[in-house]
Amino acid sequence: MLERIEEIRVEGSAAIEAAAGTAELEELRVRYLGRKAELTAILRGIAELPAEERGKVGGSANKVRKELEALLESRAEILDASELESQLAEDRVDVTLPGAPARPVGHIHLITRTTRQIEDVMVGLGYRVMEGPEVEHDYYNFTALNHPPGHPARMLQDTFYVQSDPEVLLRTHTSPVQIRSMEAQSPPIFMIAPGKVYRRDSDATHSPMFHQVEGLAIGEGITLADLQGTLDEMLRAIFGAGRKARMRPHFFPFTEPSVEFDVSCFQCEGTGTLVDGARCNLCKGIGWIEVGGAGMVDPNVLGFVESNGYDPERVQGFAFGMGVERIAMLRHGVPDLRRFFDNDVRVLEQFA
Repeated sequence: MLERIEEIRVEGSAAIEAAAGTAELEELRVRYLGRKAELTAILRGIAELPAEERGKVGGSANKVRKELEALLESRAEILDASELESQLAEDRVDVTLPGAPARPVGHIHLITRTTRQIEDVMVGLGYRVMEGPEVEHDYYNFTALNHPPGHPARMLQDTFYVQSDPEVLLRTHTSPVQIRSMEAQSPPIFMIAPGKVYRRDSDATHSPMFHQVEGLAIGEGITLADLQGTLDEMLRAIFGAGRKARMRPHFFPFTEPSVEFDVSCFQCEGTGTLVDGARCNLCKGIGWIEVGGAGMVDPNVLGFVESNGYDPERVQGFAFGMGVERIAMLRHGVPDLRRFFDNDVRVLEQFA
């Protein structure tokens, strides 16, 4: 009997060490330690053995049972860890992959794209891009730009003022950046100022918040002809080759003389008539589309920065400005400016 118990120990130990998986290990547990196992039967039959053999057989069988139990437990820990690693490797998820279905990649908003295009054009012409605060002082927004007291633009129905300080407001144009730039740099200066501006307007072509790009060129010998050439080059780059700029007399407090500038219609090629003979709906049949305002910088404006080298008797130049939303609406056929700010994905995805 003792020899058979030793054989069970050797066979069981070898089988347990060679087990390749937890399922196989469970089969070995049942085979060697289960209710119908040979070792279990030996332990149950000890009472039937002669008295002199009971102690030896019982002690040896119990020792083998405990040894096999310890081996099973140790081998189970090893197999469990190995199988867990294999399962984790199989179930690994690459979190850097897109979801299913993959979400579309976002894109730059049309207003930002249009602004950057204008910036690229003007930088190519030798201009620097300058920025300034959106919350501005009355001095920079109006006074230094030759807006006298009582000017309509200063009134509450046109301008957002900070309630706690009537001298502080949300800038109504990016022209204050021109004054700040001239204070920081002596002439010559060639710069543009893109950014958000705020006015009390809201309809299909106006918004309380919108974007402008304004430009300034100051130096010796700069004339209205230089403005015409700059507008021609800028509008061709934005609206396509063959476009021309037209200037019409106008009035702005900070320029003298002042002009509004138009671009020749790119839908009817400036004829005012479409191919089918119908009147062009874009330019209303006149062949020109209004774009913005410009003019030669008023000497009074230069007087506010004369101490920085802007002597109106020695230097002169021009300024121009236009709305980014208007440019985007013209180039992409958007009928209502408010669509840019509705955050309607159906609209925004058209300009991916």
